[in-house]
Amino acid sequence: MVARLRHIAISVPDPEKAAQFFEQAFGMKRAGKAGIGLYMSDGTVNVALLKFPGDVPGMPPGKPYYGLIHFGMWVDDLDEAAKQVEKAGGSYFMGREDHNPDTFYEVKYKDPNGVVFDLTHSGWRGAVKEVEPKDEKVTA
Repeated sequence: MVARLRHIAISVPDPEKAAQFFEQAFGMKRAGKAGIGLYMSDGTVNVALLKFPGDVPGMPPGKPYYGLIHFGMWVDDLDEAAKQVEKAGGSYFMGREDHNPDTFYEVKYKDPNGVVFDLTHSGWRGAVKEVEPKDEKVTA
């Protein structure tokens, strides 16, 4: 099974301000709106800049949290990937599979240390599943 890192979610106090920073500092482009923020992309990886109205899922409750929330792996077969995750000591956290081919979604799991991550086989807006290698000539 091959999994590709294609998504990172970050909790921020102001998604618009964070998006401007990602544009100016890293040359990333806006890929669209997220339910509670914005998606940015470098053309391969999707970065979600999210402002949570309350507690951040998977983080200690009762106080604001800003920083990395979770990462996401784009897999070929969601059921097979879930089996591999559980066999390796991970566990289901939340979410469900969406069979609509026109939507982006993920199912959340936790690794044995409690780190949250997404599995999807439908991807994220602004991310690409496969990266085409550049045809670079090597000179000696």
